[in-house]
Amino acid sequence: MTHGPLMLDLQGSVLTAEEREKLLHPAAGGVILFARNYQDPRQLAELVQAIHALRRPPLLVAVDQEGGRVQRFREGFSELPPAALLGELYRKEPRLALDAAYHLGWLMAAELRAVGVDFSFAPVLDLRDDRSRVIGDRAFSPDPLVVGKLAFAWCRGARDAGMASVGKHFPGHGGVAEDSHQELPRDCRPFETLWNHDLLPFRHLVENNIEGIMPAHVIYEQCDPQPAGYSAFWLKEVLRGRLGFQGVVFSDDLAMAAAEVAGSPGERARAALDAGCDMILLCNRPAAAEAVLDSLQHFEDPVRQVRMARMHGRGAPTHDQLREDPRWPRAMELLGLLQARTEEDAGLELEP
Repeated sequence: MTHGPLMLDLQGSVLTAEEREKLLHPAAGGVILFARNYQDPRQLAELVQAIHALRRPPLLVAVDQEGGRVQRFREGFSELPPAALLGELYRKEPRLALDAAYHLGWLMAAELRAVGVDFSFAPVLDLRDDRSRVIGDRAFSPDPLVVGKLAFAWCRGARDAGMASVGKHFPGHGGVAEDSHQELPRDCRPFETLWNHDLLPFRHLVENNIEGIMPAHVIYEQCDPQPAGYSAFWLKEVLRGRLGFQGVVFSDDLAMAAAEVAGSPGERARAALDAGCDMILLCNRPAAAEAVLDSLQHFEDPVRQVRMARMHGRGAPTHDQLREDPRWPRAMELLGLLQARTEEDAGLELEP
């Protein structure tokens, strides 16, 4: 079987018979895991192994493991700081911050690879802006050059641990106040402003071969009437054409309120794929996911298959091997330093 275009979620910590049947559907291509799917590292490793064993090539298994507010697996994993702490450190000690970004990217990826997870939807390439509460401290910095440098170091660490990266939310979610989980944001800035500001981190990471990109459920009114995830202008003309991106385009969750503008779940799926997404996510809507699977029964795209192959994780160290790696003590040292800065630095207001 090949990778289908739909990434699904699961309800609990073990696969049910119904979920196995869905994941064997030819339109299924991967699984995104959440906190509800996690009990401890051993259980998680068994769950991922069961998913991977269902078919060949194995389904992709992903998670949101950014750090800070967005970290699905916590107990048994290192508590990663919000990206904004690295940006604040960069303002004072740039070399140390880049070293920390590399080692924390490595740590995040190495711990996930130890339980078989293929990749995380990280790093956030949006700019930190007080207007956006949903992004907030998930972003490294308000400075696009700093975001690009720290994100590149993070991705390099993840790649050295055997993991691909997915930068989000193209072409930038930081400049809007609305939360696309709840409503449809609109950004009224012209293309040139976005190109020379919000897009700079994406441009830098694409030039350095980032493996995946996730577009925003945001309408950029002066550029295209459709949200970026449904926009051929943003995905084909700008991302593929002007930037030359060769990796995988993942939609953001099509169950989000901002995604409803395209119609029914099946219509959203088709709109995202037609616009240029390679794999679409539909979470927390089991009945809708089943309908989308059926609507994509005969979907085929050989080019997408080639791109998807880059997202499989490489290597699977044991926890003992991780702790014997010379990068482990340095990662722990830097993690401790950043945790101490969280308490000491009154100048950084962290999100709840």
